[in-house]
Amino acid sequence: MLFEGQSISCQMLDGGIAEFCFNSQTGSVNKFDQPTFAEFRQSVDILNNTPNLKGVIVTSGKSVFIVGADITEFITMFKLPEEKIQEFLKEANGIFSDFEDLGVPTAAAINGIALGGGLEMCLCCDFRIASDNGLVGVPETQLGLIPGFGGTTRLPRLIGVDNAVEWISTGKHHKSAAALKTGVVDAVVANEILKEAAIDTLKQAIAGDLDWQSRREQKKSPLKLNQNEALMSFSTCKAMVGAKAGRNYPAPMVAIDVMEKSARLGRDEAMAIEGAAFAKLAKTSTATSLIGLFLNDQALKRGAKIAGKTSEKTVESATVLGAGIMGGGIAYQSAVKGIPIVMKDIRQEALDLGISTASKILNKGVSLGKVSIPKMTETLAKIKPTLNYSDIEGTDIIIEAVIENPKIKDAVLQETEALIDENTILASNTSTISIDLLAKNLKRPEKFCGMHFFNPVHKMKLVEVIRGSKTSEQTVATTVAYASALGKTPVVVNDCPGFLVNRILFPYFKGFSLLIRDGANFQQIDKVMQQFGWPMGPAYLMDVVGIDTGHHADAVLAEGYPDRMGKLDNDIISVLFEAGRYGQKNGNGFYSYGKDKKGKPTKVLDDKIDGLISSIAAPTKEFNREEIINRMMIPMLIETIRCYEEKIVATVAEIDMGLIYGIGFPPFRGGALRYADEIGLKQLCELADQYSDLGKSYEPTEKMRAMAEQGETFYQ
Repeated sequence: MLFEGQSISCQMLDGGIAEFCFNSQTGSVNKFDQPTFAEFRQSVDILNNTPNLKGVIVTSGKSVFIVGADITEFITMFKLPEEKIQEFLKEANGIFSDFEDLGVPTAAAINGIALGGGLEMCLCCDFRIASDNGLVGVPETQLGLIPGFGGTTRLPRLIGVDNAVEWISTGKHHKSAAALKTGVVDAVVANEILKEAAIDTLKQAIAGDLDWQSRREQKKSPLKLNQNEALMSFSTCKAMVGAKAGRNYPAPMVAIDVMEKSARLGRDEAMAIEGAAFAKLAKTSTATSLIGLFLNDQALKRGAKIAGKTSEKTVESATVLGAGIMGGGIAYQSAVKGIPIVMKDIRQEALDLGISTASKILNKGVSLGKVSIPKMTETLAKIKPTLNYSDIEGTDIIIEAVIENPKIKDAVLQETEALIDENTILASNTSTISIDLLAKNLKRPEKFCGMHFFNPVHKMKLVEVIRGSKTSEQTVATTVAYASALGKTPVVVNDCPGFLVNRILFPYFKGFSLLIRDGANFQQIDKVMQQFGWPMGPAYLMDVVGIDTGHHADAVLAEGYPDRMGKLDNDIISVLFEAGRYGQKNGNGFYSYGKDKKGKPTKVLDDKIDGLISSIAAPTKEFNREEIINRMMIPMLIETIRCYEEKIVATVAEIDMGLIYGIGFPPFRGGALRYADEIGLKQLCELADQYSDLGKSYEPTEKMRAMAEQGETFYQ
């Protein structure tokens, strides 16, 4: 054994080949953290001084290769000055380069996942052999960063500028076959012969049959593009990436800029430019927010795994009561994840619509090449449409998804409970109605909870699992595990009007209504809030949600929180509702919807909307961008903080991820509580006080003011 540490070991194999093995003894996966870098340095030094060394194979003792850098260390490191971050990168990259400069050929045997720093380790090798189940990529831009261990230097020299820009700017993961086609890996083999194939490659290089020196030199030299070719290539890439990334996500454009500046430089000079750019991005709020989101998402996944382990039962079959678009979406999601589901309704046309909804999703997948015909057939076979209650017997969980009316839901739930055994979980896909209210007439309220899906079900990640006052922890655990098995992110919410997402969303809509009342132009509001980072402005969002749906939810929340969400006398939502303008669903809301000559959806204005608005609004006046953002966001932030104070959910991570996955809160801002931290509670309270005349929804809580005085934050 040449070296044996907690993360890395080196041993000699036959024929002068050394095996350089990543095999963390302290974690379930391999990753680059400070102890690993220390051992990396020692191992490379030992290899450099090993007599009769002829080649090095890099392997993993885990089921995956290397998942990347230890992101938890970033949080501490990124608080350091830029110069200190650059110093760390220079030192770390010195190790990678020294490994790359070993005087013998090197090959990586990539078993499974190699992401970020894991792939950058592979790029240091002369040859890369991947298993057929491999997954590789450089996802750093998804964290607001760029590759920091030589990715922007080696990748374009290996696979060309266009391919490197696509890999780095999107941050996508690529299967082994795609990586082979692009040239990131040199061969793909079955996992059981991976090590043997990598050793065979090394033997060919040692024998002189493979020119490893020229391959290495290519990665260390300037790009083989003349000035005009480089200008054209990078200009095209900037135009394409800039249009997609937008100004709120700077990392993809920074990556291109780094590659362009480094194009005519050698490896070491290029990596110095990469390090400086990485350090600058590390200090941005976007990187802080996106790294925080990644860690929050990991925390929620851990919680779902724990729920699965603590649950006394696994959901192996399900039922959805109520077909149509929502029921069909739920049925599709369960079936596509391999869990058979009964879809029950009282009308055949509703069942037809439910099956049609599932079929449309699958057909689109087939047309895009993402779903095979056999997979489509298999998925549809797992959905059993029925008009008969007898078909629901024996299923593990039943999700009621009928019309959002407490009397109708109450009748359906009571009727269903009488037909099922005592171990079956009953859940309601309600968006607003109290779980305790719906449980009032049930005989087994401990087996009842809310399971709120968001529309469209197949696209929206969030599921709110709502705990009533009598819901058992086992019921919650099983429902959370089922939601996770559906590929969703479950957040457990304590029962309250509007639950988590709608409770927080509607103060935002109220801020919008108050702006309209005071003479603001709804198109300007939409434009400003899109620039702020929302996927769509509030008027367009209300059209998508449905004016009728919003009107109903508004009434529920007004009753639940009359002091700050009470009904406005001159509310534009009520005006549109009374005028029968329900949004996209019937073609008219704030905007009018149709199709152009080619059948593509259109969104335009019509003359009637101005008259409806003028009937309740002050004369039109100009509001600046800052005032629009303040008036829209302050009530949302305060209501989010109220939810945290009232322990509606357990953690800040769940609140922020709920808003990002449920309503598209701008990810680069990290969620409402992360955004409040960025503003600073003292500043937020001062801003809110400037709008005190707008009512209770703009009034900070006493705990907010206390935290502000103490300089406290939600994220420690």
